[in-house]
Amino acid sequence: MKSRIGYSAWIAGAVQFFVIHGVVQSAWAKPYSWARNNISDLGNVHCAVQQEPEPRYICSPEHALMNVSFITLGTLLVVGVALTGPRWRRGATATVARLLLAGAGLGFVLAGLAPADAHENQHVLGALLIMGTGNIGLVLAGAGLSDDVPVPLRWVASLSGITAITALALFVSHHYSGLGMGGMERVAVFPLLMWTLAAGAFGLSRQATRKRDASGSVTPMTG
Repeated sequence: MKSRIGYSAWIAGAVQFFVIHGVVQSAWAKPYSWARNNISDLGNVHCAVQQEPEPRYICSPEHALMNVSFITLGTLLVVGVALTGPRWRRGATATVARLLLAGAGLGFVLAGLAPADAHENQHVLGALLIMGTGNIGLVLAGAGLSDDVPVPLRWVASLSGITAITALALFVSHHYSGLGMGGMERVAVFPLLMWTLAAGAFGLSRQATRKRDASGSVTPMTG
């Protein structure tokens, strides 16, 4: 039951984030751009021109909804990490991976509590927890997950983390490779969310299959 709740938390966190992302960006009078705007722009509380890291005008009428989504996502990410314990190996690698992934969850919570234009330093710390510790945790998850998790899903975890860390380095150095500032930031953030969504869906489907197999088994008669 705990694992089922953990998988569901991962799925719910990612799904609600992407849904609310779409709702909040659609409320902008000046069209929101995935290439030109940061994710954090959706949670900014003031309408103003932002100069860093690239000049752009920000005005997010539904910023409060976005910040609640950040907090919800972070909380559910931590819940998932805490309750999926049976799917992790014993040992330091798995422990560190889970702590780092939980750190990413705390980063999302901090980003929601401290919008970038109101509490910049705290928001930057939250972003570093998400894109730094979270993605390192994703790399380590490839080795920290148990053998019950399919090899492809473990490999995807590590490759996704490596991709996201590379994107973070490019984002920080202002090398956007044609994706724009917002596009490169998403390459640094979204792999973690997509992986938790995939891992949660796999975990629930695996448990459902086992439950069906168990209920369909017939105990042979003796006597």
